[in-house]
Amino acid sequence: MLAAIGDLVEDVVVHLQADPRKGTDTPATIVRRRGGSAANVAALAAASGTPSRFIGQVGDDPLGHRLADDLRANGADTAITFFGTTGSIVVLVDARGERTFLTDRGATAHLAGVEASVLDDVEVLHVPAYCLAQDPLARTASRLAGDAVAAGIPVSVDLSSVAVIADFGAAELRSFVETLAPAVVFANHEEHRALGLSEREPVVGAGVTIVKSGAKPTLIIGPKGDVLSVPVRPVPEVRDTTGAGDAFAAGYLSAFMSGSSPRVAVDDAHRLAARVLGFAGAALS
Repeated sequence: MLAAIGDLVEDVVVHLQADPRKGTDTPATIVRRRGGSAANVAALAAASGTPSRFIGQVGDDPLGHRLADDLRANGADTAITFFGTTGSIVVLVDARGERTFLTDRGATAHLAGVEASVLDDVEVLHVPAYCLAQDPLARTASRLAGDAVAAGIPVSVDLSSVAVIADFGAAELRSFVETLAPAVVFANHEEHRALGLSEREPVVGAGVTIVKSGAKPTLIIGPKGDVLSVPVRPVPEVRDTTGAGDAFAAGYLSAFMSGSSPRVAVDDAHRLAARVLGFAGAALS
């Protein structure tokens, strides 16, 4: 089973039909969906046939219960605490498919008291760096990741966001990863650079560093700096990039769990991410 710890929120995806006009109306199409990086990974893995579990917290309110029900309906197991107010993220999507996030994480950042038994049947634990942005979730995720490593369970880390890296501190995040020694670190080109690394430099401590760059080739960087460049097949229509990175992680980790090489796992990751790019939000349909 693949477990992911972190956010479960409502995504309010706003597809802008023009640049925002200050003080007046701007035409847009608005879609509300279940979101949150960890929840997306769990849901997308489950939808593609990999058993998964989401570990996190939402508000004890109608929205929180609806999001949890939706996650379970997508096939994911859940270990959810209900308390506080459910968070929301407004995702502004421009005509090029690029995203800007306006984030109110709500209850998700307050996860605490998770027992190590939640990992009993887990084969991989996925930790988005969003988990490290705010306590008590940061303490909870760090402790659970340490428990996983101690139990011999591989851990993956997604660097998640340039803003998160800046707020946490690049040196501090590098130190966290080096100490944790995850099996894989996922990053896009900007996040990798924000960590203070050169283009083909591995994240110290990672078994493998995966660096994505949109339609450009994905780099698989070994711990000694050996690099394999994997081309990305063209996607006919990109409607929305929301969740594509989470789909990539879900696809890669599903293949990793089945014993695939990093090269094969990246191909699987590309295929799942390409499916998500054709729909609004992090969804396969």
